Amino acid sequence: MPAVLADGGCGGKRIVGGRHASTGHRRTLHRVRVTVRLFAGLRERAGWSRREVEAARVGDVWQALGLGDEPQGLLYAVNRDYAARDRELNDGDEVALIPPVSGGAFLLSDEPLSLDRVVDEVRDERAGAIATFTGTTRVASRGRTVVHLDYEAYEGMAERVMEEIAAGLGERYELCAVAIHHRVGRVGIGDTSVVIAVSAPHRRDALAACKEAIDTLKERVPLWKKEVYEGGEEWIGRGS
Repeated sequence: MPAVLADGGCGGKRIVGGRHASTGHRRTLHRVRVTVRLFAGLRERAGWSRREVEAARVGDVWQALGLGDEPQGLLYAVNRDYAARDRELNDGDEVALIPPVSGGAFLLSDEPLSLDRVVDEVRDERAGAIATFTGTTRVASRGRTVVHLDYEAYEGMAERVMEEIAAGLGERYELCAVAIHHRVGRVGIGDTSVVIAVSAPHRRDALAACKEAIDTLKERVPLWKKEVYEGGEEWIGRGS
């Protein structure tokens, strides 16, 4: 889930029990009109993809839709940014309800990775294509000879960011499942450092989402790589 500010916005003032802690005055939230967008299974369940409703906070939107129990793992985005359930809404906001991408797994491993395993995790009878990416360790980098790589990750957060990446892909493409596995620790020359698999009804979405997954992973996931050379070493920031 995305990080959320403890104060929930509101100009830096924490709201407790409907009051501004700093002033003690009661603050009433008013419902505003927002556009709700649904995707994938939620869209099929509801029978529509876009509708206007009235709500005061993000967490009020699901109840306003009248679609029964809220699915576990549901993410919200307001105006294309992930949002916490207690975020206040403004008139005209677009609220996207992003269902979790089914299947797959998002993990870090200090053991060798298996492409077959991630492919099996995304197999789906609805899929017409499975696109994969395998990242391997090359012997030459920045004009130097690499002996091996060392990967370090912020465990717990790294997997959650991978899940967020998959959820975002599910919003932009028609997908069945996404799986991402990444190595931590020492990775030798020629060994696999990351494997990604994406299944979709159509190859165009599978290929595009797989490419976007690795590009976004390198930008967002808290992973750091040390290149160990003959006669030296260097940390290469975040990503693979």
